[in-house]
Amino acid sequence: MISISPRQRTFGSYTADVLIYVIVLNLFVEHFDSVVIDSFTISIFTAIVLKILLDTIMAAEHSVSAYFAKREGPLARILRVLAVWIILFASKFLILEVIDIVFGEHVELGGFLMVIGLVVALMVAQAVFRKIYESLGDEPQSVE
Repeated sequence: MISISPRQRTFGSYTADVLIYVIVLNLFVEHFDSVVIDSFTISIFTAIVLKILLDTIMAAEHSVSAYFAKREGPLARILRVLAVWIILFASKFLILEVIDIVFGEHVELGGFLMVIGLVVALMVAQAVFRKIYESLGDEPQSVE
């Protein structure tokens, strides 16, 4: 039996995610005129930056959500929803700004709504890939 270390698992996961992001990005470039990436190489680097950004944003969202989840009462629930919504909403502007700073005129992800669509497509594609990957795993063996 082959043993996979946590670092290998993380590397494989990040590699798969970046490849998925490259595919989704290039599909957006092909089908939406407002999304422009100058070259395939730049789309790979864009996918890497998006992976880092989205992981950071999701970690912040989970951390804030967990903080308010520990609190009791209706105010804590309202603050939790509000804080998560602000993070997820503001993050689209962050994504646009970081991509603009890093790539300048070489990458244009469209406007705010296009970035929302792109992020949703990236996350759905990632979830579908993981679901398929997990479904291909070995069935647990019963001991008799």
